[in-house]
Amino acid sequence: MICGVDSWNEMENYAQSKEEFLCTFLDLPNGIPSHDTFNRVFSNIDSAQFEACFINWVNTLAQLQPKEVIAIDGKTIRGAKASGKKSPVHMVSAWANDNNLVLGQVKVCEKSNEMRSIHEYLI
Repeated sequence: MICGVDSWNEMENYAQSKEEFLCTFLDLPNGIPSHDTFNRVFSNIDSAQFEACFINWVNTLAQLQPKEVIAIDGKTIRGAKASGKKSPVHMVSAWANDNNLVLGQVKVCEKSNEMRSIHEYLI
């Protein structure tokens, strides 16, 4: 989910509604890409490489304050698929309260081992 949308068509519509803003930092000589283009691009992104780049970028933004509250929260993503079968995915996130920023997320096998998983991730 990006910008409150959850389909390629909605992503295209959102980008079209923000085209003037997007043009302030993107060259869009052919306008906003189609929903099919968004699908192809995101489907071909190497998720591990994207995660590494994203983490590096977030690290440039985060300015953790002394004694900042870090909230740990687990969520179950329903409707997710694993090996073509619907299977709930359990995610645990660490949220920096003063920064309004997710510091990290980790997928866990079961809801019961959330705290151990996030502890290992944060260390």
